[in-house]
Amino acid sequence: MLKLIKDLPAHVVGVEATNEVTADDLKNVLIPALDENVKQYGKINYLLILHTDVQNWSAGAWLQDMWAGLKNFTAWNRIAVVTDQEMVEKFTDGFSLVTPGEAKGFKLSEEQEARSWISRLF
Repeated sequence: MLKLIKDLPAHVVGVEATNEVTADDLKNVLIPALDENVKQYGKINYLLILHTDVQNWSAGAWLQDMWAGLKNFTAWNRIAVVTDQEMVEKFTDGFSLVTPGEAKGFKLSEEQEARSWISRLF
């Protein structure tokens, strides 16, 4: 399940992932928020807080995630992923090599640091 995080600056899209994440979660929650953010600001600052294992993302969710990434490829400014899964954190750190923006992984205990980092203006 994806839930929008409300207490972020307007130029930041933040979602919290819990339990199983499905394609419908991305279609109904994340993608509309990203589209609106691009429309208003031209760039995306994206915060994902993972309170579930990435294995709990359905195949459809991964496809929707990939589609959202490609659709907005040039709009990515910053991506922060907060997780207790070390491999996800490391993968996120390396994501900057293949996207125009910056990507950074944070531990769950570093959520406040992630929020500060992702909230910086373009």
